[in-house]
Amino acid sequence: MVLSKLGHGIQKLVFPILVIGIWEASSFSSGYSAVFPTPSKILHALGDWIFGFDGSTQSVSGQWLTAATSSLTRVLSGYVLAIVLGVIAGIVCSWWEVTKRLLEPTVQMLRFIPPVSWIPLSIIWFGIGDGPAVFLVFLASFFHIFINTTHGIISTPENLLRATEMMSASSLQKLIYVALPHAVPSIFTGLRTGLGAAWMTVVTSEMIAVKSGLGYSLWDSYNFMRLDLVVAAMLSIGVIGYLSDFILRLIYRRVMFWKEP
Repeated sequence: MVLSKLGHGIQKLVFPILVIGIWEASSFSSGYSAVFPTPSKILHALGDWIFGFDGSTQSVSGQWLTAATSSLTRVLSGYVLAIVLGVIAGIVCSWWEVTKRLLEPTVQMLRFIPPVSWIPLSIIWFGIGDGPAVFLVFLASFFHIFINTTHGIISTPENLLRATEMMSASSLQKLIYVALPHAVPSIFTGLRTGLGAAWMTVVTSEMIAVKSGLGYSLWDSYNFMRLDLVVAAMLSIGVIGYLSDFILRLIYRRVMFWKEP
């Protein structure tokens, strides 16, 4: 079994290694390494950005951890707020008919407004700093979580609800012991898609409304035509996003241990 897992892991690395090899060779042979940096140049820039071993990235040398921590803090702040309010709003709008009629049309209309269109208002409301980024991350994640929570609650099988009614269960008991457990897979789907939206949005907000973080570093590097750092920032965002999604999948496996993630 260990050899089988090792073989599967190696297979997953074949395609990325092949792409990197072709990329490295084509960049050198075409003479466009200045505008299409090679993987070796990107890794060197990333290494100095993280460890600051030769100062080749100048003012950001050794500053990667600070930038990554700033972005991660903003993502977690907005994302946790979106989880709390998104799950609560999803339950309220799907379980009780009165609140569904009152709230759902407004929420459904707002979810079609792109989070980036809120940037001007968020800067006016919260100023330049963490506030706009956290607010935009919240907006980007909230609707994913809300929609999937609503879907999970609404799709609870009627026969299960009738069975609890035969045992004289109250509406709140049916929600807690039947509807919510049934909705957990759908809620986790919303958490995963919301997490992806959170990372995409924090990068955009840091390019415009914040002066720190991976998104800011990416945009600042572009202004100085340090395309190796631009790609290094993109790679950093992708890796951290993947790791955060991996942790979320581990939590899902623990919560829903009898189901495949």
